[in-house]
Amino acid sequence: MAVHLRRGLKMDSKIKKLCSRTVLFTVGKFISKILAVLLLPLYTNLLSTAEYSTADLLTNMANLLIPVVCLGINEGIFRSAAAKETDPAAVFSTGMGVFLCGEVVFLLLSPLLMFVDVVGSYWWLVVVYVLASDLHSICSQYICATGHERLYAGQGILNTALVVVLNILFLAVFRMGVVGYVLAVGLADFLTAMFLVAVCRLYRVFRPSLISRTLAGQLLRFSAPLIPTTVFWWITSVSDRYLVQRLRSPAENGLYAAAYRIPTLLLFLVTIFNEAWKLSTVENAGDIRECERLYDRVFPYYTALMFSGGAALMLMSYPLACLLFSAEYRAGWIYIPILVAATVCSAFDNFFGNVYYVRKRTAYSLFTAMAGAGMNIVLNLLLIPDYGAMGASVATVASYFVVFLIRALTVPSMMRFRLHPVYLAVNFLLCGLLATGLSLYDRIPYALIPIAAVAVMIFALNARTLFRCAKGILTGYLQRRTPAEKEEP
Repeated sequence: MAVHLRRGLKMDSKIKKLCSRTVLFTVGKFISKILAVLLLPLYTNLLSTAEYSTADLLTNMANLLIPVVCLGINEGIFRSAAAKETDPAAVFSTGMGVFLCGEVVFLLLSPLLMFVDVVGSYWWLVVVYVLASDLHSICSQYICATGHERLYAGQGILNTALVVVLNILFLAVFRMGVVGYVLAVGLADFLTAMFLVAVCRLYRVFRPSLISRTLAGQLLRFSAPLIPTTVFWWITSVSDRYLVQRLRSPAENGLYAAAYRIPTLLLFLVTIFNEAWKLSTVENAGDIRECERLYDRVFPYYTALMFSGGAALMLMSYPLACLLFSAEYRAGWIYIPILVAATVCSAFDNFFGNVYYVRKRTAYSLFTAMAGAGMNIVLNLLLIPDYGAMGASVATVASYFVVFLIRALTVPSMMRFRLHPVYLAVNFLLCGLLATGLSLYDRIPYALIPIAAVAVMIFALNARTLFRCAKGILTGYLQRRTPAEKEEP
């Protein structure tokens, strides 16, 4: 009895810690994401659809190169530092050594970027963006892994504030167009990284004498499979925009790229949870049973939040497009519900992918991401020529769903927790119906009635779980310590 009580108290404390981290990261990320979304009117009013398409493609090309250039070492740093497998200073120093080697090679080869069709004369912008982002990622991941969680949340706010200020300066004042859009993000990342270096005195943590070939090999063995994984993930989530631009038009891709911004509101919830979740699970990676119990407790809440949040965002697609888009961009709202459904699928892909991360089975992430990317390319080539951006949207959601199915089948062999398959299947079905109904709203007579009915069913199906989740969080924060916890030695 006593053992079960201690185990329950231990689990409750971990749940509370996860909630605390989620709330903390939410504060930082909420401000960041809201400010980023509020920039949409600036982009859509000061950039044409063709210019916005170019800027979006440049930043996504840079995002493809970011993990390749740094060899994914930021993930290795986070995993080793959070798990306390070795001296954090040695981890950071060795990771920075690997990072610097990758950056030197990238700088030497970077002029080749000008021969890439999408990049051309903007190649130097991609270089600035990649170098700054890699440096910022390594510094922020290290401080998060070593317990500076408040600072991690704060630097996210600082980074976004800098992006906002620099965007207003470069786009609205200096009218720098595409150059200003990309340069604002790169410069903000660099300044935020310098802030972290100064505040945490990372220049003292980095010591060349601590760089170890053995440790570098360990970090790379963990990180290396994540590089092609990221590439394949990029293919699934971004390649469609390059194909829409080439097979249809830059203007249509501009609408599609703007529509992609709205699902980031849901992606914001996914990101903050996964950051807190990844840190909590890595800390408990040594005790697989505790990890399994933690997964079992959290997964139903995660499921309810994703489907309810996705349904709410789908219903808000048109009002948000009217609020945030200029008149030139509003026709792109029909892509938003399908892209939100894709984001919901992606959220579960990330959740299951964390199991691979904790169990150090990153090769599974690679294989599943490869399957999704392969399907995405095939569907894009089949659908985009005839159906344009709508075909790209369908290809994206189908690819993410296939990855979800594969991961749902493989994860139980590594981590035992209840998946509630019927509950998941019904939610996915209703979510798909809602997205389809909203995207075809103008073509379906009396569409409002079935759309409303499906939305009500989604909320009703998940209401009880959401209520329990909210109650648990509030209870945890209103009651500092339960009597049982006070008695625990």
